[in-house]
Amino acid sequence: MKWNIPNILTSFRIFLIPVFLVVFYLPFEDARFWAAFIFWLAAITDALDGFIARRFNQFTKFGEFLDPVADKAMVVAALVVIVEDFNAAYITIPALTMICRELIVSALREWMAQSGNRGKVAVSNLGKLKTIAQMVALIGLIWNANIYIFWISIVLFYGAFVLTVWSMWEYLRGASKELTRN
Repeated sequence: MKWNIPNILTSFRIFLIPVFLVVFYLPFEDARFWAAFIFWLAAITDALDGFIARRFNQFTKFGEFLDPVADKAMVVAALVVIVEDFNAAYITIPALTMICRELIVSALREWMAQSGNRGKVAVSNLGKLKTIAQMVALIGLIWNANIYIFWISIVLFYGAFVLTVWSMWEYLRGASKELTRN
């Protein structure tokens, strides 16, 4: 395996998951801020590793495998944390829908790749917009510093929820011919 900057950033994001979880639960006043900062750092490395890989043509099989795993693992960890923290249906229902969407779309992409049709379920601009709204919302919900950040984060969280369902529908629609073929 070739270690390049995108692969190092992706591996760093995996390393940040347990750090994020431990910091979130530490019993000190600024723990939530630092947990939100760690999640923000992970989100930035997600954007940065893709940019660097495309800009400098630093694609590897390792990166192709680990990058989506790192992204989903960090987001799922954050979603589970906020579900537990808020302990409310208005957070739990969208969060579990987001987790289910990630599982469905990941399985769909793998299945479509095996049938030689991966391009029909490639990452779309709608999926990218969902990810941005989701990341910003999660940063705000993890931090939960004041009522303004909370409400902005809730609006973004529900925007991400709508984009989650919409993008999943679009991916399933793009694969519908393959899914219904006998």
